[in-house]
Amino acid sequence: MADSSDSTRAPDVQLNLNIRGMKPSATVSINERSNQLLAEGRNIYKLGLGQSPFPVPDVVVNELKANAYQKDYLPVKGLKVLRDAVADYHRRGEGCAATGDDVLIGPGSKELMFLLQLVYYGDLVIPAPAWVSYAPQAKIIGRNVNFLATDAEHDWMLTADQLDEHCAEDPERPRVVILNYPSNPTGRTYTAPELEAIAKVAKKYKIVMLSDEIYGELHHEGNHVSISRYYPKGTIISSGLSKWCGAGGWRLGTFTFPRELRWLLDAMASVASETYTSTSAPIQYAAVRAFRGGAELERYLWRSRRVLKALGNWIADRLNAAAIRTLQPQGGFYLFPDFTPFAEMLAEKGIKSSPQLCDRLLEDTGVAILPGIDFGRPKSELTARLAYVDFDGARALAILESKGDDLRIDDEFLFTHCPNVVNAINAVCKWVQE
Repeated sequence: MADSSDSTRAPDVQLNLNIRGMKPSATVSINERSNQLLAEGRNIYKLGLGQSPFPVPDVVVNELKANAYQKDYLPVKGLKVLRDAVADYHRRGEGCAATGDDVLIGPGSKELMFLLQLVYYGDLVIPAPAWVSYAPQAKIIGRNVNFLATDAEHDWMLTADQLDEHCAEDPERPRVVILNYPSNPTGRTYTAPELEAIAKVAKKYKIVMLSDEIYGELHHEGNHVSISRYYPKGTIISSGLSKWCGAGGWRLGTFTFPRELRWLLDAMASVASETYTSTSAPIQYAAVRAFRGGAELERYLWRSRRVLKALGNWIADRLNAAAIRTLQPQGGFYLFPDFTPFAEMLAEKGIKSSPQLCDRLLEDTGVAILPGIDFGRPKSELTARLAYVDFDGARALAILESKGDDLRIDDEFLFTHCPNVVNAINAVCKWVQE
């Protein structure tokens, strides 16, 4: 007689306790959910995943085409000419004293952040709200995570006093502090005096500072300043191609270390050699062109910043006019609106948490945004992250190029060339008002 048991039942498995119950990345999930709803015929506004709306610059694409034949495994730490180009890029922008020997190339800065936490034994300190993957990576590895809650009064930014108070409780404890600026999810950034004050605290407690500057080139005024200027011996600069170069899917990230942390670079490279081996060869050769910069790339960045600044400011003004509290963005393509003024009204509709808020908003309006809880905020806080990227960036840049860079980016420009974002924001405002 045949076995009557269900042969299709999955075998009992034992998951690592660190990942049991862990869900997929919130940003990846919202993108996949949005695409599924679009496939079902829903009208969806994709303001969830933070993917650059702009194309990879032609000069960089052409370099990739020219190097498509490159097939050899490259050095674990990265192509030497690329590492030199990255070091020179940071010397030009920040006066950083790095050389190519201080640079590590990886398949995305996300992977490099994971390796850092794997190699360096210490607590992870994160100002919240913060990007969705910092804390889950620490959880996978088994590191302690300390969220330092910020508030809108301080621009959702960490203060030096706050960091000092936290570290003073255990001064000798090894720590990695992550600063991300311009910020995902708030669009705000630090001033030079604020960075200098934080740097003094970091030096006092011998903190390893991971400065996530992936949005640095998208500072709306082009005035990004790195904390490495004030804490050069303890700061690792994280960058890559995904945001400022529009090449998220290319998966190339860079870490630039101070010479005092060369041992940490070497340890990460050893682990890399046993995991991903090396980063894609054609992508690395193309990235050389990106990091070397030049007039064409500067024009590309200048136009991108103009569009993002105008669109971000319009959205913030529109949301604030509807009593949805939102700080003006200073860089990147994110906003962090607070729906608390509507808490009583929303509660009457059964909406008492940020996940409920975003689920209901998606169902009622088709606008996909992410709840504040995914960024380390309390579940009951009615905040959310909005990525204003659902527009044709290539078309917007082409219009500026064809009509002249003195073309004013006014409401008409935004309504014409960023209609999905405009319609989404109008839908959100109408939803709360009704």
